[in-house]
Amino acid sequence: MRKSKPKKRILLPDPRFNDTLVTRFVNNLMLRGKKNLAYNIFYDAMDIVAEKIKEEENPLEVFKKALANVTPAVEVRSRRIGGATFQIPAEIRPDRKVSVGIKNMIKFARKRNEKNMAGRLAGEIVAASKEEGAAFKRKEDTHRMADANKAFSHFRF
Repeated sequence: MRKSKPKKRILLPDPRFNDTLVTRFVNNLMLRGKKNLAYNIFYDAMDIVAEKIKEEENPLEVFKKALANVTPAVEVRSRRIGGATFQIPAEIRPDRKVSVGIKNMIKFARKRNEKNMAGRLAGEIVAASKEEGAAFKRKEDTHRMADANKAFSHFRF
């Protein structure tokens, strides 16, 4: 699409929390078009999170806090200048920030070794809300790499 930007699709809010961010997360969690299964996994994970925190805090708030903690602000992009390839730090647009955060959280939840996917996801959400876990570490590494390559920021696109 050279001339026009594609239209934004409108996401419907999920049935339980009435939140479009949850729908977006579930869409990324879904495999082979099994959306109902993805919703069940997410809601089971939210129930496990509610058991684990045992506070007045809403599990949806814990999820949003966790997502905010794993969402990167900058990333490095490769750019070839002369014969060398430089890692150039660039700010991420808000839409992509959330997308990268969601994908990292799901990716590292799948790599955990709890019994089922709901348990893995719940573990990753609780860890991320406490600013620990693999997804949070990925964000920190990305920020550290961008900071290390700050000298090349004048090559920006």
